[in-house]
Amino acid sequence: MVEKNECQEETLPLPPEVEESLCRCGGIAGLTERLPENEVLRRESSLHRALADPIRLKILAMLFVQPLCVCVIKAVLGIADSRLSYHLGVLRKAELIAGEAQGNWIIYRLTADGETWAQRLADTAADKPGERG
Repeated sequence: MVEKNECQEETLPLPPEVEESLCRCGGIAGLTERLPENEVLRRESSLHRALADPIRLKILAMLFVQPLCVCVIKAVLGIADSRLSYHLGVLRKAELIAGEAQGNWIIYRLTADGETWAQRLADTAADKPGERG
């Protein structure tokens, strides 16, 4: 009779190399323990959704140059107030930008995370000059 490996998953027929590596990390339970917490995954998902739209990336690029009020962002993008409000809300929720009231205006600036992503965007743009859209 063939003795079963004690960490072999009873219900899963696995290729030998997967079974061996899974065993080394403690089986399904060990693998599960190594996963990021759900809150971390939600945060990353929100961040990547925010970065998945060209308009929002353009907003980050503008704010990388300097903090701006809504009227300047709108003039550059040429979009309706409601659409701009939506995009700014997505970026705020992802904690990539923050707005500060100054009199009648809200001045938007990058957060530390926003600065990191805008820098990556600027670096990518510098690698491919002349591609504007």
